[in-house]
Amino acid sequence: MIRLTSSRRMIAASLFALAVAGCGEGAPEKLSPEAAAAAAADYERGPHNGRLLRDGDFALEVTIFEEGPEPLYRLYPYLNDAPVDPRQVQASIALTRLGPSVDRFVFTAAEDYLTSPTVVAEPHSFDVSVAATHAGKRSTWTYESYEGRTIITPAAAQAGGVTTQRAGGAVLGESLPLSGRVEITPEGQSEVHARYPGRIMSLNAELGQRVSRGQVLARVESSESLQTYSVTAPISGVIMEKNAVAGAITGNGEPMLVIGDPTRLHAEFFLYPRDAERVRTGQRVEVTSLAGEHRFNGVIEAILPGGDPTSQTLIAHVELAYMGGVWRPGLGVKGVAQVGQGEVPLAVQTKAIMPFRDFQVVYAKVGNTYEVRMLDLGRRTDEWTEVLGGLEPGTEYVVDGAFLIRADIDKSGASHDH
Repeated sequence: MIRLTSSRRMIAASLFALAVAGCGEGAPEKLSPEAAAAAAADYERGPHNGRLLRDGDFALEVTIFEEGPEPLYRLYPYLNDAPVDPRQVQASIALTRLGPSVDRFVFTAAEDYLTSPTVVAEPHSFDVSVAATHAGKRSTWTYESYEGRTIITPAAAQAGGVTTQRAGGAVLGESLPLSGRVEITPEGQSEVHARYPGRIMSLNAELGQRVSRGQVLARVESSESLQTYSVTAPISGVIMEKNAVAGAITGNGEPMLVIGDPTRLHAEFFLYPRDAERVRTGQRVEVTSLAGEHRFNGVIEAILPGGDPTSQTLIAHVELAYMGGVWRPGLGVKGVAQVGQGEVPLAVQTKAIMPFRDFQVVYAKVGNTYEVRMLDLGRRTDEWTEVLGGLEPGTEYVVDGAFLIRADIDKSGASHDH
């Protein structure tokens, strides 16, 4: 077996040879083409820019063809650097992945190369074992081909705030953002009317004044009997509107006063047609002030059946707790309604997902080794994201500190190469 040492050792050996040659007399010895290629590109490349494996006069170029819908291996055989009919070569590859698991490939001739119908799954990170037989001679090679992989000690991971958990099922709640305003509930408002038309003799009420139920607010002289009677507050609350003054005639149908109870509040959220079908009474809503300082978890208690012809919206009501007056009538609020919930067999925490090349990934942990896992994703919430492929159930993955893993991978130069 021919063992291909790691690229760093190859480069170091080449640079060491240059240094030794430079210490002698005369010009340094020129590197062989193989050594020069190793120093320049980590390993010797073939005519198709693949990894060229040599065993005497025979060589095999290993490439991954990625221009089609799925990446596939293509092997190009050579004898004395001239192409060989692929029908004269039998070849196989075994990929040992982190875990470990082994992917095996058996090749057949096609045009000027050997191919396998088996897709090379992401990530392209593995220990490679190649075997080829030509003219009765068997050649074998092994080498490392890693990407998105790094080793971090437990102490360094702890210092970097790295935390992990096992991938498994989760309950995903679908959320819907809402906008609205705080209003006093209908039960918390009352109009103050005179029982009989007449002149207002006195009015003891000012805007913003707190009043109690039964408190005398005005005295009115009846136009019919000329008798004076008292007008009292029907509920306790605050004077919200004042439409009369002492000496004026009342009884024309307009309320003298409007009283509102600021402890009886609800949020009115606007539902657009595209969202109205997804919202139901009983669904939970997190209500947040526009400044983000105050929050309340409530439920939708009612949806008004009639739509606003101008804005084309429906109104959903969410009762609010008083909370010492932090909610004020007329002020805007935001809401997040939980409009759907379902269990999925495999999910990861949304904050664990990171970009890597053109993929969304998490970092799997095996021992002290961390490696990317390219994900096929489904439904997403702020907390959980459904995984449709690319990750095995039970895999330990990084939740916090993924940026440390990515930085270490970038520093080590574990790029996408074959």
